[in-house]
Amino acid sequence: MSVDPSPETTAMDIRSPLLPPEPEHVERLCIDDMLKNYCGELGKWQLRHFVLTSLAWALEAFHTMVVIFADQTPRWRCIGDGCSDSLCEMDSGSWEWVGGPGVSTVAEFGLICSEKYKVGLAQSLFFGGCMIGAGVFGHLSDSRLGRKGSLLIVCMLNAIFGGLTSLCPNYWAYAIIRLFTGFSTGGLGLCAFVLATEPIGPNKRGVAGMSTFYFFAGGTALLSGIAYYFHSWRVLYLVTSLPSIIFLLLVLPLVSESPRWCLIRGKTTRAVKIMRIIAEYNGNILPNGVTLALDEDVNTDLDRIESNKVTDAEVEEAVKGSLLDVISSPITRLRLLLSVAISFFCSIVYYGLSLNVVNLGTNLHLNVFLNAVAEMPAFLLTAIFLDRFGRKPLAIGTQCLSGVFCLIGGMLMGEGVWKSVRMVCGVLGIFGMAGTYNLLFIYTVELFPTVVRNAALGCATQASQMGAILAPVLVVLGEKIPFLVFGVCGIAGGILAFLLPETLNKPLYDTMAGMEESEKRPPRE
Repeated sequence: MSVDPSPETTAMDIRSPLLPPEPEHVERLCIDDMLKNYCGELGKWQLRHFVLTSLAWALEAFHTMVVIFADQTPRWRCIGDGCSDSLCEMDSGSWEWVGGPGVSTVAEFGLICSEKYKVGLAQSLFFGGCMIGAGVFGHLSDSRLGRKGSLLIVCMLNAIFGGLTSLCPNYWAYAIIRLFTGFSTGGLGLCAFVLATEPIGPNKRGVAGMSTFYFFAGGTALLSGIAYYFHSWRVLYLVTSLPSIIFLLLVLPLVSESPRWCLIRGKTTRAVKIMRIIAEYNGNILPNGVTLALDEDVNTDLDRIESNKVTDAEVEEAVKGSLLDVISSPITRLRLLLSVAISFFCSIVYYGLSLNVVNLGTNLHLNVFLNAVAEMPAFLLTAIFLDRFGRKPLAIGTQCLSGVFCLIGGMLMGEGVWKSVRMVCGVLGIFGMAGTYNLLFIYTVELFPTVVRNAALGCATQASQMGAILAPVLVVLGEKIPFLVFGVCGIAGGILAFLLPETLNKPLYDTMAGMEESEKRPPRE
């Protein structure tokens, strides 16, 4: 005799296949803890994502360093009477450019003699655009567009403006388009850097972050080879813009949005989904009972959460942030001022010493290639010592090393054997500052919480661009003065680095409140 099931039993049988059993306990973790405990700090997924995203640094190298070849002063030859060692003392019909006027902007637009300043002006406008773009896209990537969305926009703009540069009919059109190119390029590196490093665990993030600059140096070395085969400046701009289109169509669709940005924007489900994909790709398992939470929520007392004493206003305040929040907090305000000042000094030295490449009087393509390759040992050594000695000692040491050798170079005579010694001082100076330039990105990322990270990094990048604008002005002051100024800037940056906190093995905070709460908490025994 069968027994009819009760209505309650029938209801449970119907619902059971549709609703998975809820876990008895939900474990709430911040992203760093989830990476360490379940997903893996640097597995196959992070390596793939890191390489694909960091390819954008090669694009930045193309758009930034292409002027070394496009704006070079080409060789010329005398074709008539009244020859002289200076073009400015000769009639226009008594000489001609070797390779024709299309070989560079200097030749085509007549940027010589009294018009020579326009070469530096166009470069300064580019870095001025970088300064503006770094701030704009730093804010947009923290807020509405996200890391991946901002990277998509800047790559698209770079491809458009790079192509338009090759069509410029006169100098002023060229200078304006370079300004716009700088605007998009200014956001390229910082968006790629943050997007590449945020999904990596705290114990591996330093070495990974330092490795991004190999892509910039590699792009510069590749550019020298491209410029060797394409002698027309118009064709060169067009060819160096094509990789941006390739990156947009083939690479960027394979890149994931940052789970940290998703979390602070309230897209927790999407953030957990990305973390689950990371775990599975790395061969790990993320249990169903584990979810993400902002770092301040993880630190909040559980009784307070269960009793619903955390108000909506507190949560709303936690997930939003702007540059005003950075300035209003005593902790982040000091960090921002120091980061801006150090980036400014570092950029003056780095770009100032790099500009000496065109003054060596040898093969320009070979010089650019060797200069790019020479920076790689600095990146390698800094990456090796980064997790052994920490960020702060390296920031101090590399800047002081560069500053000391620049001061020595400024005190030496520029004749005979001392000329070679000064050249060695310059090489050692850029060696040290290349390590600093690399280090500052990862250091700045770790000094600020996710909600304002790109805005703060954008400010530091803007300061760096200001230094890049000033560097060409210092170079024309003579032989000794630039070296002395570079030396003072390097040592000043090293002294300021003493005031920054160490970030080695510390978590990437999500919110301003979470960071402030953790900083105030006494260290564990």
